[in-house]
Amino acid sequence: MGKRSSQRKNAAMLDSDDDNSSVSSTSTMRSDRMSVSGTEEVQLEKDTLLDEALDALYEKRGSTREKALSSIIEAFNNTLQHQFVEKKFATLLHQCLSSIKRGSSREIALASHAIGLLALTVGYGENSREILEESVAPISQALKSGFDSSKIASLLECLAVITFVGGNDPEETERTMQIMWQIVHPKLGSNVVATRPSAPIITAMVSAWSFLLTTMDGCSLDSKKWQQSISYFSTLLDKDDRSIRIAAGEALALILETGSLEKFSSEAKGSNDGSREEYIHLQGLKGKILNQVRNLSVEAGGKGSAKKDLTSQRNLFKDILEFLEYGYCPETSTKIGGESLKTSNWSQLIQLNFLKHFLGGGFVKHMQENEFLHDVFGFTPKRKYLSVAEHHISSTDKRMYKSPNSVVNKARTQKLNKQRMLSEGRNVGHYAVNVDDDEV
Repeated sequence: MGKRSSQRKNAAMLDSDDDNSSVSSTSTMRSDRMSVSGTEEVQLEKDTLLDEALDALYEKRGSTREKALSSIIEAFNNTLQHQFVEKKFATLLHQCLSSIKRGSSREIALASHAIGLLALTVGYGENSREILEESVAPISQALKSGFDSSKIASLLECLAVITFVGGNDPEETERTMQIMWQIVHPKLGSNVVATRPSAPIITAMVSAWSFLLTTMDGCSLDSKKWQQSISYFSTLLDKDDRSIRIAAGEALALILETGSLEKFSSEAKGSNDGSREEYIHLQGLKGKILNQVRNLSVEAGGKGSAKKDLTSQRNLFKDILEFLEYGYCPETSTKIGGESLKTSNWSQLIQLNFLKHFLGGGFVKHMQENEFLHDVFGFTPKRKYLSVAEHHISSTDKRMYKSPNSVVNKARTQKLNKQRMLSEGRNVGHYAVNVDDDEV
């Protein structure tokens, strides 16, 4: 008796659980539908804002175009705009190229960054090829006009990114690297006066050049070009600007990692055509670099100013020194949404640092969702959202699109008011007709 009573009680509890489960399931489904609806609404509003920003690139006023480019950059940083790019790729590219051709230094810098983000968004394929083919000439021309540091740096970074994504063969990459090299080693004509590039421009050039070198087979490059670059980077290690020294140190570490210096030294040593002097020069250069690296790894200050930069320099050159003396490459691990993005050589580290700098606040978002970057780093992020129903609107999106004072909500309110007025006007007309009919 007691056993049957207990069974009935358990059955009732199970029934109750089923009911609660049903209610909970219904509530969850409703919540999921609301979440999806909200996400779709936010995406629609984002696309609308992007369309408006794209339209603004046709405006004559430069400040309007600059503001529009800033909005586009922010949108591409915060979200991978695949749907927008699918519809407006060509228009966005050519309007940004138009800004590079005719805009102010600030507009050129913004347009360059937008093109780089566009390339990272589309990834490998015909679109990235088109970006590279269409952009090299305008960017090369813009690099020759004026020496505004932020403009030149942005152009160099853009050139590096679009070649990294869209370049199919070493010849294209080498061509781009040569364009960059000419920024600090211009070919001078009879009417050309040499202009000494600023520290930020030198740093940007060396970083962009090194970033592309990570995609090259160092042994395929001309030995004279290698020697020229190695000698130049060695002279940069003696510069007062710490950012230059850090960029040059990374470049030298990458060159040495390829084994190019050893290869050329061996070739010169075994040659019977008078290359003995070249071998001696290369060995002397290697010894000089080793001493420079050792000194910079323990520098007490004096050159440069910021303590943070001094620490970064010491750490970098300690890693380079360990690499030169023992062959150990630095290993790093960066947490991205619960997963670790790891690097184990100079090439990967330089790629990571460059893209982290280029993407800024959008780096984590792109590393989580950008399949091109997943391929580059062999990185597989944790899939937090397995279905559309699990998407949630971020706090930034809520502030941007849900706040009563947001631009979107103000525009929506104005639209609703206008529709209400039109509706009331139609109703007044309708009632007036009815009254007239009654009077007749």
